[in-house]
Amino acid sequence: MFRNFLTVEPLRVVVIGGGAAGFFSAIAAAKSNPRARVILLEASSQPLAKVRISGGGRCNVTHACFDPKVLIQNYPRGGKALLGAFTRFQPQDTVAWFAKNGVQLKTEADGRMFPITDSSETIVNCLMDAAKAARVELRTGMVVVGVRRGGGKGVIGREVEFLPLSNFEVILKSGEKLPCDRLLLATGSNPLGYKIAQQMGHIIEKPVPSLFTFNIRDQKLRELAGVSTNYAKLRLIVPEYPPLEQTGPLLITHWGMSGPAVLKLSAWGARALHSSNYQATLLINWLPQLQPEQVRQQLLAVKNDSPKRLITSHRGVDLPHRLWQYIISRVGISAENRWAELSNKKLNQLIQELSQGKYLINGKGVFKEEFVTCGGINLKEVNFKTMESKLVPGLYFAGEILDIDGVTGGFNFQSAWTTAYLAGLAIVHLESTKPLTVNS
Repeated sequence: MFRNFLTVEPLRVVVIGGGAAGFFSAIAAAKSNPRARVILLEASSQPLAKVRISGGGRCNVTHACFDPKVLIQNYPRGGKALLGAFTRFQPQDTVAWFAKNGVQLKTEADGRMFPITDSSETIVNCLMDAAKAARVELRTGMVVVGVRRGGGKGVIGREVEFLPLSNFEVILKSGEKLPCDRLLLATGSNPLGYKIAQQMGHIIEKPVPSLFTFNIRDQKLRELAGVSTNYAKLRLIVPEYPPLEQTGPLLITHWGMSGPAVLKLSAWGARALHSSNYQATLLINWLPQLQPEQVRQQLLAVKNDSPKRLITSHRGVDLPHRLWQYIISRVGISAENRWAELSNKKLNQLIQELSQGKYLINGKGVFKEEFVTCGGINLKEVNFKTMESKLVPGLYFAGEILDIDGVTGGFNFQSAWTTAYLAGLAIVHLESTKPLTVNS
């Protein structure tokens, strides 16, 4: 007598991209469904490269902002879509996840959170160990050249073969073909991910740089490289776009200006600046805590109290000495001028320079070795409860491949952890759609 019974083959999941989002999603998937076969593909020989260099080698894991409604205000693009996602996995959950996996995080004065070791290798090792423990199949040096989708839709010029609907075949440069039931793209700003998604019908919002410094061709300004101020108000003017403003620390560099205020402004103005070929006007209020009339009164008080003192050596306001010397030189006050010689005209010019100094931006730099891209998968085409494509069943996205980017401070990593975690859980929550095998 023969007995028939049904067996279901393990769900096959392929994650393309061995960065933060790729690892986190693969770990979540493998732990959520230990029966699933989760393969993580990384083109280079060393995964998590961006994690290693982030935060100057310290890795700014997340930000100590635990209210989703406040948290989303740090995302020039994607905040609205992330609101619901952050109610399911937010910085508190990130902190708890790493603590459970043996990594304690600390919070710095500005809210940024780092491992207590101050080493990105701590985070790299944690993710590598967690992936190994969850039995994720990490394959490095695996260059993907294309993906074929079931139903006869081909990708990147390969000959199309029929595959069952909602199944995929990942094609490697070596010629190997990896069939899978679910596919997750965590390719960051790599053009390959955009191309695969686009070939499957997705709209790609044009990727442009975000989080960069401003180039300013002013040699005297550049000679102040290293000078900083803790609080300045910046106003960015790009023709045909609404003005943008940011306040915060500002750093003068060998090429122009950087610091948190500049980086945030570059993020919010990423598309406008790209469209203007990074030609714009920057207005700086060096003393935003004071009204112009208050600045006037402070300067007049110095003039009355110390008329014989040199203007260049006796500051009238609280600014770094070298910056003060640079600012007075911009309005034509010489090193020999004394306060008693300051005319009303020069006083007004000095107040204007302190309250609304005008600088011409003529290019962009980079933020150390880090970079963030504005643009990617159109968010209206993604289900943010599961991170699954609304167009292609079984296709998921996580991380920077999405049209999401945050300002500096750990926000970009947090959107990666969140989207990856949700994708990882959802990608294995259904049983395999493969045909059942009948054994007797």
